[in-house]
Amino acid sequence: MSAPEKPTTVDEYLAGVEEPKRSTLEAVRASIRRAVPDADEVISYGMPAFRLGGKVVAGFAAFKAHLAYLPHSGSVFPQLADELTGFTYTDGSLHFAVDEPLPDALVARLVEVRRAEAGV
Repeated sequence: MSAPEKPTTVDEYLAGVEEPKRSTLEAVRASIRRAVPDADEVISYGMPAFRLGGKVVAGFAAFKAHLAYLPHSGSVFPQLADELTGFTYTDGSLHFAVDEPLPDALVARLVEVRRAEAGV
């Protein structure tokens, strides 16, 4: 089972994700929420995201063989390259295991860099 085609809420999205991916994404969701408690949870490009001041500052998604953290910016990861050792990433997607959430400290740094960049 995969995420619903067009979820309208983060809860709907997660309801369509199988275990252990769902629990891992729930942990990442909680970590992002701690890092940016004043953000609104939204669906952006069909995936869960956190919006602050009209700008998306974090997101996540489930894929067939991995999960991804999405900063909604191509310049966040290069700024944190030393902290991303051991992870696979592209300009816009940090990949992580389906059964191991990202560390809270890393999520906090990712959100911090994106917020500074977005000015929110």
